[in-house]
Amino acid sequence: MDALILSRIQFAVNISFHILFPVINIALAWFVVYFRYKAGKTGDAGWLAAYRFWTKVFAITFALGVVSGVTMSFQFGTNWPGFMEKAGNIAGPLLGYEVLTAFFLEAGFLGIMLFGRERVSQKVHMTASTIVAIGTSISAFWILALDSWMQTPQGHWIDAEGVMHVKNWLEVIFNPSFPYRLSHKLLASALTASFLIIGLSAWQILKKTANSATPKVLKTGLTVAAVAIVLQVFAGDAHGLNTHKYQPAKLAAIEAVWHTEKPVPLTLIGWPNEETQETDYAVKVPYLGSLILTHTMDGEIKGLSEFADKPPVAPVFFAFRVMVGVGVLMLLVSWYGWYRFRKTRWQPQQLPKWLLYTFAGMTFSGWLATLAGWYVTEIGRQPFLVYGVLRTEDAVTKMVPSENIGLTLVMYLVLYSAMLLSYIMVLKYMAEHPEHDEHETGRLKAEER
Repeated sequence: MDALILSRIQFAVNISFHILFPVINIALAWFVVYFRYKAGKTGDAGWLAAYRFWTKVFAITFALGVVSGVTMSFQFGTNWPGFMEKAGNIAGPLLGYEVLTAFFLEAGFLGIMLFGRERVSQKVHMTASTIVAIGTSISAFWILALDSWMQTPQGHWIDAEGVMHVKNWLEVIFNPSFPYRLSHKLLASALTASFLIIGLSAWQILKKTANSATPKVLKTGLTVAAVAIVLQVFAGDAHGLNTHKYQPAKLAAIEAVWHTEKPVPLTLIGWPNEETQETDYAVKVPYLGSLILTHTMDGEIKGLSEFADKPPVAPVFFAFRVMVGVGVLMLLVSWYGWYRFRKTRWQPQQLPKWLLYTFAGMTFSGWLATLAGWYVTEIGRQPFLVYGVLRTEDAVTKMVPSENIGLTLVMYLVLYSAMLLSYIMVLKYMAEHPEHDEHETGRLKAEER
């Protein structure tokens, strides 16, 4: 394979690994703040145990996110010098703002959050925990501002050498897809963190290592997931309308619309065939595609045949259906799980084992949905790195031999696989060996004294 394909695969591997951790921590930080607030307000040892456990999970996840993020940024220089050469005037400052306004907040107050609970006042500690959570959200703001600009570029001008310059920073940052992409990602993080909380809590119940924190945490996770998934449906619908307006080729690939149609059926499943420009074995629902994609019964969708530049259809088509399928599963599990849990008067030991195993099996479902959605977004933008402005092939390195890229790709795969397995095993061990309630009660009494 040539340098272009290998560089794309390598960056995909790196960003796929990296995104697993921020998508947990953006929302998990706010869960931790809530647990800290409840522990301080009620004096309940269960809430304190919840805070201590999930703060450790946050710290481990934060560390892996930082490490993988640093190596990813190096690839802009080693694999994609054309991107920084042409778009560096925009990408560089946005990445710099993320470091200055978000990472410094997180790094500056993380130490107080992790180690200062018994060394500073409750008010100071609560403030530090809240600032860390704010930092994670600000980080998401800047990163998604850059990615959204690459999808729907606005507020720039291009000189004679093809270098992009900022004309209006507000238009760059608040580009047409940014509000939809940001809300979609924040809700995705809420769902990812919620199901992580639900899954590990269920695992504790199954392994009989649950403590007084478990029912509180499980109820919190199910409640947030049940609300967030409904909001995500509306956010996803709005995002789809935005994609229809600004990236019609991507939308055509998502639905495998080969030729312009009016009205458009909704293809539930099928096998896109780019050679024949047909979807084999397709299961379709008449009119529903137009209703969802345009909010009218006879809305028109442009077909892929009308676009000179179009993304590969199969990866986008299947990834979108994986994302939606996992989302539907999240809706069913969270709503039914909350209903059954409420019927037990919030006694998790009374939940049926099959439901607990379902919760445990959904622990990392947020990762699957996030990766699938990310692939729809990024592959659907091809063949452009900056949509309609900078082609991917024009940004890849011309200096690094493909053999070197292939070697480092293998090294990344081995290292990231080991790190991911270690991360999952550490979480499993932590869930099976939580701190005892008596220990937490003693800590609370010491704090009161």
